[in-house]
Amino acid sequence: MPKTAVIKVGGDVLLSESQWRGLAENIQYIHGAGWQCVILHGGGPQVNSLQEQIGLTPNKVAGRRITSERDLVCVMQAIAGQVNVELCNRLQQWHLPIIGTHGASGLISATKRPPMQVSGIENPVDFGLVGDVDAINTEQLQALLSAGLIPVIATLARDEQANIYNINADTTVVAIARALQADILCMVTAVGGIYRDIEDPESLITTINAEVAEQMIADNIITDGMIAKIQEALGVVADGVGQVVITSMAKQDNLLNLIQSPDNYCSGTRILHS
Repeated sequence: MPKTAVIKVGGDVLLSESQWRGLAENIQYIHGAGWQCVILHGGGPQVNSLQEQIGLTPNKVAGRRITSERDLVCVMQAIAGQVNVELCNRLQQWHLPIIGTHGASGLISATKRPPMQVSGIENPVDFGLVGDVDAINTEQLQALLSAGLIPVIATLARDEQANIYNINADTTVVAIARALQADILCMVTAVGGIYRDIEDPESLITTINAEVAEQMIADNIITDGMIAKIQEALGVVADGVGQVVITSMAKQDNLLNLIQSPDNYCSGTRILHS
């Protein structure tokens, strides 16, 4: 049975030429080593740019995007359109068997997120057309993987009433990794890991567990969107996914080093159960 890597690519990564190239080369390495790959991507900066072009103001609360009907059109056009097409096009230049798709094609089902309490805001916030993932269609995903393809999935989902939702890429990629019982979950960011001091490259934390993470959140070392990434990653490690790492794609042999020598990996932050 081939091993499986699930890779989440943030929209900030797609703005960097070196990250583009590194992503392609890393996937080429592990695919050539016989691994199956699933790629999930967002595209927050691209959505913001499109919204601004048509006169909409991006609206976020606690780092989460409020998505109106007009906003959702921008999300679909930017993520399932521009970003997915560009990412697939770039990866195919490395002769990879890419197939572009999105979660609303039947891969990801969700329900509308109910209004929720947000710290510092008195009343519950309605995030609009934002969904919480219910299920991953593993049968459809496995069919693509068995055909030798690399799915590149844009972060959208649908419900049983054919409503389409904007969904969070971090929570979704964890759901995919958990459903496939992936051997590696790789969360790719431009920053490339967790640092005690983001201004000091030498302060990279190469391994982290729940106890250390909680303390770093309390000390405001881990902040903003990285909190959700860490919490999601800790949960999926506990559920049996083999390796979870937050890293960048700047080094072309990054993933190869991870699969060959996980205990000596030092190019990102590995998430450990304990």
